[in-house]
Amino acid sequence: MHDSLEYQSMQPSPNLSDFVDSFWFVRNISDQTLETIGLPDGRIDLSLFESSDEAFRITLLGLGTKQYEKGRIPANSLSFVISFKLPAAEYILHESIAALVNSAKALETDFWNFNKNDLEDFELFCQKASLKLESLLVKELDSRKQKLFSLIYKTKGAMSVKDLSEQSNWSSRQINRYFQHYFGISLKEYCSILRFRASLEHIAKGKLFPEENFSDQTHFIKEIKKISGSLPKELFQNKNDRFILLSALSSQ
Repeated sequence: MHDSLEYQSMQPSPNLSDFVDSFWFVRNISDQTLETIGLPDGRIDLSLFESSDEAFRITLLGLGTKQYEKGRIPANSLSFVISFKLPAAEYILHESIAALVNSAKALETDFWNFNKNDLEDFELFCQKASLKLESLLVKELDSRKQKLFSLIYKTKGAMSVKDLSEQSNWSSRQINRYFQHYFGISLKEYCSILRFRASLEHIAKGKLFPEENFSDQTHFIKEIKKISGSLPKELFQNKNDRFILLSALSSQ
């Protein structure tokens, strides 16, 4: 990762693992704003942010389906982030995020009783956030949704919609209606994003060939470029640490 950036992540407790992907923070310790390119990772992000020039804010970022240019990490800034898996929209956030595809919305600065002091200690933030999430979590879960998401995440999006539908005992039409209502994209599109995300882990290690159930090299390159706007080789080179997600993966 860029010398000016500090990054750390923490895994959720087992009782939150179906809803939270990770807690993490990124800090720009330099006096220069860093220009980055964002890449889809299949997660919903709730972030607490502050910098020397910008006031404390809390933001909810919906699903990304393509790269976004001009991502900025302001000088002397710090972000603490909760990255959610999709079931969190219904069972923790209790709202649709369909309107937030490739976009974000500002939340109240006391959302979930968070405040700027929570940016002082990452471990304490994770503890406070975990307690809040557990208090909000709906206890009665739909077994079809549990099965569906378990398969999606276990296979990193590699299963077909038909197989996911059959194994979860939920019709593909109902699944896609649910996905469009809560997340703003189709199940097939989401699985493509997860496969892309899984491929980035290999690309970060210099493996520029398909390992995630792509039919061939041509299909692999086409899908990677469709979502990221770049060829696998360009992603791996990651000049000037432009692709922040790849920089984080490379540092792990």
